[in-house]
Amino acid sequence: MTAHFITAACFRQTGYSGNHPLAIPRVGTVERLCEALGWFGRGHAPLECLPASRAEIARFHQPDYLDAIQRSEAAGHASSEDRARYHIGTLENPVFEGLWHRAAVSVGGAMLAARLAHQGAVAFHPGGGTHHGLRGCASGFCFLNDPVFAILTLLDLGRSRVLYVDFDAHHGDGVELAFAKDPRVMTLSLHEAGRWPFTGGAEDQGETLRNLPLPPRLNDTEFDYVLEKAVLPAARDFAPDAVVVTVGADALLGDPLSSLAITNTRLWAATDAVCALAPARVVLGGGGYNPWTLGRAWAGLWARLSGQDIPVELPKAARSVLESLDCDLVEPEDRAAVWFERIADPENPGPIRPEVEALVAATCGFSATIGRRLPCVTG
Repeated sequence: MTAHFITAACFRQTGYSGNHPLAIPRVGTVERLCEALGWFGRGHAPLECLPASRAEIARFHQPDYLDAIQRSEAAGHASSEDRARYHIGTLENPVFEGLWHRAAVSVGGAMLAARLAHQGAVAFHPGGGTHHGLRGCASGFCFLNDPVFAILTLLDLGRSRVLYVDFDAHHGDGVELAFAKDPRVMTLSLHEAGRWPFTGGAEDQGETLRNLPLPPRLNDTEFDYVLEKAVLPAARDFAPDAVVVTVGADALLGDPLSSLAITNTRLWAATDAVCALAPARVVLGGGGYNPWTLGRAWAGLWARLSGQDIPVELPKAARSVLESLDCDLVEPEDRAAVWFERIADPENPGPIRPEVEALVAATCGFSATIGRRLPCVTG
């Protein structure tokens, strides 16, 4: 299977600053780890993407909102009117130098990933995954919604059934809203219950819409159970000819902005399982606010997607990358030793709690709303 790693110079910088959760080294850490481990060797060199044009971006986002982003960046701040109407210039969605370029490159990378995936490859765009962006305003650190453009590009190229799966700890609300009325696209989101943006409840289901709000402290055993009993049966029933995955890294044990507790090996396996459902596969980054867990997870995911071996113990060069990192959101005493020694997390098994079983049963038995029973593996 051909695999492509898509990146750009702007993703090697944080963009955000101060105490913003995204003011940590993310894609740059992934690239440095991959280089230290030899995962960008022959046939696996990263591809640099270009920004999408304003005309391309205006296909989904409202022109007045795009005007607001550009004039706010030019001024160095958002006016009170733009802040109130478009949610720009807030603590959540700050104005910073290079904002438009960074957002446009994220969209351009997603479109490139879709074109490569359509040719039969798997395309990994870790700088993408801005799944909260709305048509007419910023939301949840997201200005433009690049997963939407990956899906639209696949549809333009002739794919007829696109499955979108979101493993981020926060509900993929922007993508769900964009395609809620499009029968060609199924959106399926796993996220922590009761977590911002406080949408995607167990009652929010539809013919091509699934939400699985997961309880805090979700362990590996429970994650596998949800995947095998609810996610994959619904996905197979949709019979996609393309998949887009926002993989995220904030559902991992140790992330400061969620309280889920899965390990990176389960996230890799889940992404593999979804990618196996269709011949065109796009994998996007998403959230993740611990540079050690994110860097190791996404570097290891690239190794898995590109068929390269993951060492048990990290060589000195890779350890040096991890030792050079810092993050105000993760206290020194909470930094696990394994984060500096290995790419793969130790497993985190546990019992399957009744609330997880009930969530799966409710999703599988959603016949009362959509008029038919979903395929469900029980026992």
